[in-house]
Amino acid sequence: MRKMNDYAQANQMLMLMVLMFLMIFVFGNPAISSWLATSIHTVFYPLIGFGGSYPVLTLILAGIIVVFLSSFFQNLFTDWKKMGEMQEVTKAFQKELSKARKEGNTNRVNKLMKLQPQIMKKQTEASSGMMKPMIFLFIFIVPIFMWLRYFLGGLDYYYFTVPWGGEGVSLFFKPFLMQAWLWVYLIFSMVIGQLIRQGMKYIVWSDWWKNTRAKILPFGK
Repeated sequence: MRKMNDYAQANQMLMLMVLMFLMIFVFGNPAISSWLATSIHTVFYPLIGFGGSYPVLTLILAGIIVVFLSSFFQNLFTDWKKMGEMQEVTKAFQKELSKARKEGNTNRVNKLMKLQPQIMKKQTEASSGMMKPMIFLFIFIVPIFMWLRYFLGGLDYYYFTVPWGGEGVSLFFKPFLMQAWLWVYLIFSMVIGQLIRQGMKYIVWSDWWKNTRAKILPFGK
């Protein structure tokens, strides 16, 4: 059982490494990046480009799309109920094991240690869905991010106003580590993301979501 658990963890790590390699390759290859950006531009520019007049609004809407997609796929492939149950089981197991060790109850410790591989296996099964959304995030989110760079790079007017400054701030100004447009994107994504994730939390416990998930993933149980 321990070998099965190690094998499952190794597979997840390998998948993550492959995705990271693909991301680096796509970002580092100008030809692929340019092709992806121009392809998506034909779809997203008419939808949220606003003719380049409202770049901050475009950034916010792009962030909403990305956060919604990431939240949707994460909730689609993750069984939160099962994960919650396993967290409680693990907590109880660790509590019992710690108690047995403190009391010097070797018999009890040995019995609990024999159960550990089964608990680890169930933990791996419960968290196995966490890696699957990474594939969809790579398919959807990386191209959108590339399009934002392409979109902003082609703007004639790339400034936005702030309450504490009279003059506009360039979206390409680099206040700290990253350019301003990326800070705007990240800040709004985090704020909006919290709202979307909290909303999704309530939805995933509903019967409607269970039925929808069963239709989309008929063999995902």
